[in-house]
Amino acid sequence: MAIKVVLLDFDGTLGDTQKLITDTMLDTIDVLGLEKRTREECAAMIGLPLKETFTGLIPMSDEMGDKCAETYTEIFTRRNVPHAVLPFPHVIETIRELHRREVKLTIASSRHRGSLLNFIHEFELDDYISAVVSAQDVEHCKPHPEMVEKTLAMFGVRPDEALMVGDARFDILMGKAAGVHTCGVTYGNGSREDMMSVEAEHIIDDFADLLKVVESYGSYSL
Repeated sequence: MAIKVVLLDFDGTLGDTQKLITDTMLDTIDVLGLEKRTREECAAMIGLPLKETFTGLIPMSDEMGDKCAETYTEIFTRRNVPHAVLPFPHVIETIRELHRREVKLTIASSRHRGSLLNFIHEFELDDYISAVVSAQDVEHCKPHPEMVEKTLAMFGVRPDEALMVGDARFDILMGKAAGVHTCGVTYGNGSREDMMSVEAEHIIDDFADLLKVVESYGSYSL
C-alpha cells in the first residue's frame, strides 16, 4: 500500500535545534536555582511537551514545572533570532521532491504552533507542508497516538497509508500506537540504538534516504 501522508517531527528531524534547546534548558535550570543537569540529560528529554521536559528531568512541583516552561519560553524567544536554527542536510530538497510526487507532508510536534509556523516560513516550506499538529492542538502528548490519529482524520487515510518520521523514541512509539509505518533518523537527538530499541520499521542516517523508504511502498499518487 502506497504512502499517502508523511508525518514529520520537527526538532532533531527537520531542524537542528539541539544546541539552542539545551542551552536554553541549562540556563532555565540556572536561573531558577534547580538541581544541575548535563547537556546530554537535557537532550534526552527533547520531543516531550515543554513542561514535561523539566518535570521528567528534575523532581519538582507542578507549579515549578509551569515556571520552568515560562522561563524557558522567555529565554528561547530572545535567542531564537533568524537563522539560529538551520535545517538538517537534504531536508528542504527532499520535502520538495516528495511534494512534487504528491505525497502529503505534515508536521507532528510537541512544539507550540506559532513556533512551528515561524520555522516553516523561515525554511520556506509554506507551500509544501499541508498540515501542522502541535502541542496546542491535542489533549494528549507523545507517545500517545492522538497527533497521528488527528492527522489521519484530516486526510481520510488509513494507518497503513501513513509514515511517521522522527528522531526520538517518543515519535516512533506514537506512530506504532497509531498503527502507522515508522522511520527513525539517527542524525538528531536519538541514536540508532534508540530507534532499534523501539523497533522502528526503517532507520535512516540521511533525510534524503526518506525518498527510498517511501518508494518502497509503491506509487506516491493520492
